[in-house]
Amino acid sequence: MKLLLIEDNATMQTTLRRAFERRGIQVVGCDDGARALDRWESSQPDVVLLDLSLPGMDGLDVLGRARSAGWTTPVMIVTARGTVGDRILGLNTGADDYLAKPFDLDELEARVRALVRRSGSSPNTTGRAPDTFCGLHVDADSGAVYLHGAPMELTSRELALLRALLARPGHAVARERLFELVFPGEADVQAEAIEVVVYRLRKKLAQTGAQLVTLRGLGYLLKAAA
Repeated sequence: MKLLLIEDNATMQTTLRRAFERRGIQVVGCDDGARALDRWESSQPDVVLLDLSLPGMDGLDVLGRARSAGWTTPVMIVTARGTVGDRILGLNTGADDYLAKPFDLDELEARVRALVRRSGSSPNTTGRAPDTFCGLHVDADSGAVYLHGAPMELTSRELALLRALLARPGHAVARERLFELVFPGEADVQAEAIEVVVYRLRKKLAQTGAQLVTLRGLGYLLKAAA
């Protein structure tokens, strides 16, 4: 297992690196938010431990950009920001788990291994979304979505929504994040407008193998239809 540790505190980074390596986990370190995405892409980790208070770029910004790029690597936030609001914000941004400092090393290791098991990660995976999901495929050049090789007829907003969900199939994407992607820079649009786009896209997916699911209080996810 390869773990990317994004932590700017040198003492904490050394302590965690030694603890994980004693447990047979390979650790790649990064102490700067601005370089974190490059290190994430180049190291291809199976799991990421992410601090929030980073120089260069805040940890939530790092996470948000990674998820927007379609990177599905499991992420655990490990930070001193431990309020309920901080945890909700972290999870809604795309984290898979959240552990406040100080913490027990055995619990941290157990949670890390659980994340990797649930994700089905294996060594040397890219951490990106699969090329296809239930027959749906995003063309890397045009950005269009194809169903079993045929282009889907979607509005620009439906396309933006579907692409965001296909970046993390099986994972909830926060409603606020989807609104930003579907209505970029449109401050006069009501928040409820995202529900209209969800409704229309759900109807277009009805005859496919994918199902658009609403998770109350969390957002939306795409999963294989039962």
